[in-house]
Amino acid sequence: MTGRLLSPFERRRRRVRTALKAKARGRPRLSVHRSGRHIYAQVIDDRVGHTLAAASSLEKGFEGTGATVAAAARVGRLLAERALAAGVKAVVFDRGGYLYHGRVKALAEAAREGGLEF
Repeated sequence: MTGRLLSPFERRRRRVRTALKAKARGRPRLSVHRSGRHIYAQVIDDRVGHTLAAASSLEKGFEGTGATVAAAARVGRLLAERALAAGVKAVVFDRGGYLYHGRVKALAEAAREGGLEF
C-alpha cells in the first residue's frame, strides 16, 4: 500500500475484488457499473483480458432513463442472453463496491433468471 488514505467506497471495492479472486476458479466476471443516469454490465474473461458480452441502458430500445430498477432488470436479461450466446453459463458477480441493493440487485436477479449461474 502506498500509505494514502482510501475512501470507504475504494476500501469496499478492493475487499470485494479480493474475495472475488478467491472464488473465481477460472470463471468469467460479471462486472457492474452504476452511474446516476445509467447502468452498465459486462462479462469479462480476466485470464485474457477480453469482454465476452456487454449490455447497458444506453443502447437503442431503452426509452427514458436508465436509472430505474426496471431498466437495470432489462440490462440484466439482455446481458444474460448475450452471455449465453457467447457460450458463458457460469460467472462470478462483481458488484464493484456498490451495495447489493436496488438497481444492482435487480440486474443480478434478472441475469440469474436469464440463465446465468452465480
